[in-house]
Amino acid sequence: MSETFEIVKVGIADLGIVQAPNRIRTSGLGSCVGVVIFNVHLKIAALAHIMLPDSTTFRGEGLNKAKYANTAIEEMMTLLQSHGVRRYSPLKAKIAGGAQMFQMTSGTKESMRIGPRNVAAVKQELLKYNIPIVSADVGGASGRTVEFNPETSMLSVRTVNHGTKEI
Repeated sequence: MSETFEIVKVGIADLGIVQAPNRIRTSGLGSCVGVVIFNVHLKIAALAHIMLPDSTTFRGEGLNKAKYANTAIEEMMTLLQSHGVRRYSPLKAKIAGGAQMFQMTSGTKESMRIGPRNVAAVKQELLKYNIPIVSADVGGASGRTVEFNPETSMLSVRTVNHGTKEI
């Protein structure tokens, strides 16, 4: 008998939540970082597709909290708590993405190295919540698509020109 499940799709600068047997996916991770925060026992996971490291330069109204590492992790925690996950429950994280999509020269400003800056910002935010990163597939120069299965806690990472691997 085959198992039926839904795949929840998370867009760029977006986040979502899923509970087993359903799965959650995002694509188009170039310099962006896909972050999964999950609880193994409750088989629940939140996923964010983070575009930029920091919202402090944002001016105007209507801040999209899912877009930035410094606000998306907090939003993920709020979302998980609204679905019954206690603040101090044993959470874990997996991350993928943060590629350097364009060739940089030696004179390139550090601010243009978005992928590595996104990865560093995500790690810093997870540390604030004491959430360990149990596996990661970051860097390089290729885009990725990720799909997380909260039933198995496996993150499937499909990388352009490099195939698929489970982390």
